[in-house]
Amino acid sequence: MFGRPESELLVCCARTSVNSEQTTRLQALVREKIEWDSLFRSALRHGVMPLVCRHLLSICPDAISADVLARMEDLFRANVRRNLSLTAHLVALLKLLESNGIRAVPFKGPVLGACVYGDLALRQFSDLDVFIHKSDVRKAKELMLSAGYEWQGRLTTAQEAAYLETQCEYHFARDGGRIQVELQWGFVPWYYSLPWDVERLWGRLVRVSLGEATVSTFAPDDLLPILCVHAAKHCWERLEWVSDVAELLRACPNLDWDRVFEEAKASGSLRMILLGLELASDLLGTAIPEKAAEAIGKDGAVKQLAAWVVARLFREVSGEAALQRAFDDFRFRLRSRERLGDRLCYCLRRTLATTPDDWAVLPLPKSLFPLYGFLRPFRLAGRYARLLLTGRR
Repeated sequence: MFGRPESELLVCCARTSVNSEQTTRLQALVREKIEWDSLFRSALRHGVMPLVCRHLLSICPDAISADVLARMEDLFRANVRRNLSLTAHLVALLKLLESNGIRAVPFKGPVLGACVYGDLALRQFSDLDVFIHKSDVRKAKELMLSAGYEWQGRLTTAQEAAYLETQCEYHFARDGGRIQVELQWGFVPWYYSLPWDVERLWGRLVRVSLGEATVSTFAPDDLLPILCVHAAKHCWERLEWVSDVAELLRACPNLDWDRVFEEAKASGSLRMILLGLELASDLLGTAIPEKAAEAIGKDGAVKQLAAWVVARLFREVSGEAALQRAFDDFRFRLRSRERLGDRLCYCLRRTLATTPDDWAVLPLPKSLFPLYGFLRPFRLAGRYARLLLTGRR
């Protein structure tokens, strides 16, 4: 499955606790010829560096050279410092939004580290995710800009109105890019054709501790679909996202599975959730409910998709042809949907939904804005022609 010992080592470490069998395997792996530079690069890319450092430092330090141990300690401490700094910025941002009448919900990042992993130091994250009502987006954007955050967008009034309807987030940065914030009012863009009633989530928020602060975040029953849909959007290209699902199931064993599956079926996201559960079970040995196992067994596409994810997860793709990768990603996202109508709608919307890239190529006045939908297929055709000819995105 893994091909290289470094990949198997990552999987063994990608959890907050390891059993005796995994401990024995880790001890055996580190005695093989580990390419430590490659391991560290892969661990950082997959977002599991803190877990790798923690387990190797505690389980088999005697089998690792002093310079490698020192490097792991430095990486772990650097992650702790960064996490504490980002968490402090998150708490300050939440207070800023709340004091101006904007209700905000943090999720992923520090919240997952503290409440799901059980230790803020054990999760690697580089940005902050904050969810707000769509009606508050413009006000929140102006507030963040006045507080020193930078936003690189340049949208006219008509473009911003279209952006709010078709996209789901704004990206902000401050302090020279060291602080990255994703301000979200949805979880996937409009063209994913995922009829998710996000407003219902507001009535099911839970209060959790984040350092010395107490914040509201999504209930575990809602967080699981959010994590799985987000990972499916990115084709599960990071091991970290599998670990998130596994740790959520470990920390919250009493999810309301009837509600989770009922709402997933209604939105057409059931296969995405089943895929997350299958990956957590297959890669990390996570126990999943019998109901989920039965559903996975009935949907043959889930195991096929999981096999594709695992095969690509540990494959070097830097030299892969850009056009082939784009096609594989598109096909994966289609197959991640269980309903034919959703797949067809995704294809149509993905072709016609305009983006800031379209607007930048040909600025049009508000009266001609609908023409972007007709021009986009031609721009896409040109883009993929360039991919075919140059092999670059």
